Amino acid sequence: MTAVSAPTACATPLARVSGCDLQVPLVQGGSCTYANFDYAASAPALAAVTDRVQELLPFYASVHRGAGYASRVSTEAYEKARGSVERFVGADSDQVVVFTRNTTDSLNLLAGCVPGDTVVLDVEHHANLLPWNNCRVVEAADTVAETIRRLVAELCAKPAALLAVTGASNVTGEVLPIAELAELAHRCGARILVDGAQLAPHRRVNLAELGVDYLAFSGHKLYAPFGAGVLVGRRDWLDEAQPYLAGGGAVREVTLDETCWAPAPARHEAGSPNVLGVAALAAACDALAALDFDRVVDHERTLAARLADGLADIDGVHLLRLWSDAPDSVGIVTFTIDGFEPGQIAAFLSAEHGIGVRDGRFCAHPLLARIGHASGAVRASLGLGTGSDDVDRLIAAIRQLVDGEACWSYGKTEGLWNPLPETRGFTDQASGAAECV
Repeated sequence: MTAVSAPTACATPLARVSGCDLQVPLVQGGSCTYANFDYAASAPALAAVTDRVQELLPFYASVHRGAGYASRVSTEAYEKARGSVERFVGADSDQVVVFTRNTTDSLNLLAGCVPGDTVVLDVEHHANLLPWNNCRVVEAADTVAETIRRLVAELCAKPAALLAVTGASNVTGEVLPIAELAELAHRCGARILVDGAQLAPHRRVNLAELGVDYLAFSGHKLYAPFGAGVLVGRRDWLDEAQPYLAGGGAVREVTLDETCWAPAPARHEAGSPNVLGVAALAAACDALAALDFDRVVDHERTLAARLADGLADIDGVHLLRLWSDAPDSVGIVTFTIDGFEPGQIAAFLSAEHGIGVRDGRFCAHPLLARIGHASGAVRASLGLGTGSDDVDRLIAAIRQLVDGEACWSYGKTEGLWNPLPETRGFTDQASGAAECV
């Protein structure tokens, strides 16, 4: 089906984000407004987030042990941020918020706390596939129903401490039935960890209602790209485990003979924390919590369907899916085109149309291999700053490529696809020497 006119609800973005008016050069000359379809990798900052960072920046100082006014302000901002995260994810009373660098950091932290085996699916992002000790991998089926049956069989066959699953696939956007998985895990004597990197920015998550024991997500995917992430979870494992980092702030008392470690969250937050990053993450949580998420979900689903339908109508374009019965999908549309390498497609979109997508294997090599695309694909991901005009630009650009109407030549240099010749400049912008416009 060819994409048709969108309803007013998706014509304009739902929120103002950084870079929304960014002008980028084109290889054929001139420039255009950048169309960002790479939200799943790193989302741009919400205006409320950049405003909060600018507000707090003059007060930036060491936290927890400073008597100065700026230190007190920074400490209060840092600790209040835990409350924002707790409210945003509906944390239960026995769950604690630990600040980290990103989702990968959170999952590696938890991996050192798990007192037993961890069960995962073979379709996980590397961050939720590689860190676990005593890891047992279950092969996903072509349906969610059969995949769940296989997980239950594995959990019942041999005791496991933890089931670690993605909330939404970073390759296809498909969402697993988390509440059902949590109930099954608990019935089998295991706890459940949800990698919420792709889920948290797009869907309401309530840990108490879902029955989820641990959740990890990143600020840079939650419209707060300032280097902070979070692990929310039950306190007992976190209190009993060895500190993630040994150092100042993680202790109650130190002598040359003995160390008394603090409980979580301080136990796993040694060193000077990323105060501004944490404040940015909290601001994003507060801003997203204030949105009408029914409207957010409707906006995203409408745009994703518009994009998927428009691409499917082009000869040679193939959309990637994991399951035939996934209950929901976030705004990710991943595809291949006959006769074109993923990197070639991405280079064309950027160079001639000012469109940013992601190409490759998305840190999910086993997943791409099992669905028959071991060499990679192209991922277009949507967010709060996406409008229907952006979607239509992407569809039109792909149609132009397939119709043989690219106006530039492309080739590989050092293994990467680039326009030949490259006429756009990057050095001034990357170094900060360019004048802001």
